[in-house]
Amino acid sequence: MRKAIIIGGGPAGISAALRLQQMTDICSTIYELRAEPTTLGGAVGIFSNGLRLFHRLGLYEELAARGSSESTMTLHSLNGGIITSRDLVGAVKEQNGGFGYLRIKRPELLEVLMTAAKEAQIPIHFNKNLVNITETSSSVKVTFSDGSTDEADILFGCDGIHSAVRKLYVDPSQTPGYTGFAGIGAIITRPESIKSSANDLKGINATLTTEGGIGVMSCSVEGDQLFWGVSKEVPLPASGDSRDGWEVKREKEVADFKNNLLELLKNARGEWGVVLRSIVNETTAVKFYPTFELPSGGKWHKGRCLLLGDAAHAMSPHAGQGLSQAVEDVFMISRLLADPSRPLENVFTTYDAVRRPRVNEITKLAASNSDVRRKTNEWGLWFKELVIWIYFAGSRLIGYKTGRAMERQLLYDVDEAEV
Repeated sequence: MRKAIIIGGGPAGISAALRLQQMTDICSTIYELRAEPTTLGGAVGIFSNGLRLFHRLGLYEELAARGSSESTMTLHSLNGGIITSRDLVGAVKEQNGGFGYLRIKRPELLEVLMTAAKEAQIPIHFNKNLVNITETSSSVKVTFSDGSTDEADILFGCDGIHSAVRKLYVDPSQTPGYTGFAGIGAIITRPESIKSSANDLKGINATLTTEGGIGVMSCSVEGDQLFWGVSKEVPLPASGDSRDGWEVKREKEVADFKNNLLELLKNARGEWGVVLRSIVNETTAVKFYPTFELPSGGKWHKGRCLLLGDAAHAMSPHAGQGLSQAVEDVFMISRLLADPSRPLENVFTTYDAVRRPRVNEITKLAASNSDVRRKTNEWGLWFKELVIWIYFAGSRLIGYKTGRAMERQLLYDVDEAEV
């Protein structure tokens, strides 16, 4: 059997090991930088194209049992009205075998993957800091800071936007840049004060403000857990962990954040205004997630090493496709490696040629979606809401389907892509 070393024990790395075991003669060993299984807080959205692939990994039912499958997106105005409400995946779900949308807490996602890896007897080693990569004509060798080493036929960098595999070997010149946007928010238990609200908070509820966008999303089957956050332009703080974000717990910092947000929402009208203020008041800790991205055009492979997911093409989260694109990467490389006689260089160049156009398209969409979250004045906010209302109202009146580009992206099946 061929052997693979996977750097990164997150969703991309574990999914890669599972799919390689399903499709190829490759056995994998995973090495994770952190000292224990962990992931950033918050919740991740997975659209149809990603859910279909988790089904093929045999994990969809378990994931669906832990998250919210509500896919209605409602855009509220601060004046209390509703600008638009629609099912993000209604038509797609019907054409896609019932796979629609799932919002799940990141720790729950990782737990499902870790359990699957254990059942598949895939070894995962923690507290492994990669410090060196060397190659010969027949293998690739890794060295960790504790002096341990390993050697394999192939090395996969699934270690995120700040990838050590990319920095040390594949493309050291490629560095992530701050987008200027950050997410600030938390997961909370639904407040008792809004339990009987007519707005059941299912699916995705969003509001534009002069400072950015606010989202409130259910992330549990029962709907008792809410992921909420503010996405806005934020100068990158000079201190703190800019790599992964950090949790704000100190009483004064939480109070300042809440007071600033409550001031922004003080004139929010109607039931929705009450809901937003209740959620903010019930929050006792918030997390700050600065958003970084990689410029397009970087190298994804060198010799026997290949980057997957955010290590290769980290993008803004505003298309909701980061995780799904990583899993598409995993499925494509597994398809290409299924034939052990295929030269590795041909595998990697074919992978690049097939995946890069798809990734570039999604990256551009994510960047475009960020623009609506830019700071503006009251007139600018009114104009944004008007444009959105006209777009969706006009589309219904003249009979066009909204979101055709999105539907095409969600119906994309990486296993059917021509190679």
